[in-house]
Amino acid sequence: APMACRFLLAVLLASSAWVAASAGAADEVMVPRPAAAAAALTFGEGYTQLFGDSNLRLHGDGKRVHISLDERTGSGFASQGAYLHGFFSASIKLPSDYAAGVVVAFYVTNGDVYEKTHDELDFEFLGNVKGKEWRVQTNVYGDGSTAVGREERFYVDGTPIREVVRSEAMGAQFPSKPMSLYATIWDGSSWATSGGRYKVDYKYAPYVAEFTDLELRGCAHAPPASCEPEAMPSGQRAAMERVRARHMTYGYCYDRARYPAPLPECRVGAEVAMYLPSGEARSSDRRRHGKRHRRAGAADSSL
Repeated sequence: APMACRFLLAVLLASSAWVAASAGAADEVMVPRPAAAAAALTFGEGYTQLFGDSNLRLHGDGKRVHISLDERTGSGFASQGAYLHGFFSASIKLPSDYAAGVVVAFYVTNGDVYEKTHDELDFEFLGNVKGKEWRVQTNVYGDGSTAVGREERFYVDGTPIREVVRSEAMGAQFPSKPMSLYATIWDGSSWATSGGRYKVDYKYAPYVAEFTDLELRGCAHAPPASCEPEAMPSGQRAAMERVRARHMTYGYCYDRARYPAPLPECRVGAEVAMYLPSGEARSSDRRRHGKRHRRAGAADSSL
């Protein structure tokens, strides 16, 4: 059966960016919203096709967007504007059945403008073999710091899962320039599922991701109060710490093979014992310590 999930990333580059996720209905998650909620946009009101020609199709007067991957190409779209602060969301229905190697991404970046010094905040939904759930990977880059990956992967469970706080330690590697919103589907066979062990099988193609309830609200420069997302509520931060302890399956701060000395922003304590030197959680199924989740189908993602 499809899974209804909500993924959220509130962008306030003056201080922090954070991600939340829910395995329940969209309105079950307490998240920071702009003071005046924006109505969902049609595709033509806020977006433009990026690539994939006929692999992007509009339905319902432009309120539903299908992007697909087949042997010929993937596909994707982007916002018409760029934003320094804001709140961006969409409900996403992910491909079902066998989807190993498939990557559906929902992210903000400015790589088209700043080729060598780009910023990026990512959601990457990583497909899996039949009977296994999709995983969510988050990442952050600033000032072209692509050589320094800050990936974290999760099975989500109804609360915030990550906050990236601007700090002196990160310096220029914290995103700081206006970014556009992107949504893409593509072949990540070389790495997405079990490190590339399982690859896209095109006999199951086309792989189709559906985006609905597109919300696009942000400011290109220093935001007025009506545009600025609120800080994460204290109760949500406590819930985030609990879900990270139970459901994070990889953390870059614990990857001693990759980073023998943790990156400057990492605060590593006794919890490091829960992770292998590769950064992977010692228990491959952390969910045994919490409630089990339904298999991937529908997701609601907000940036």
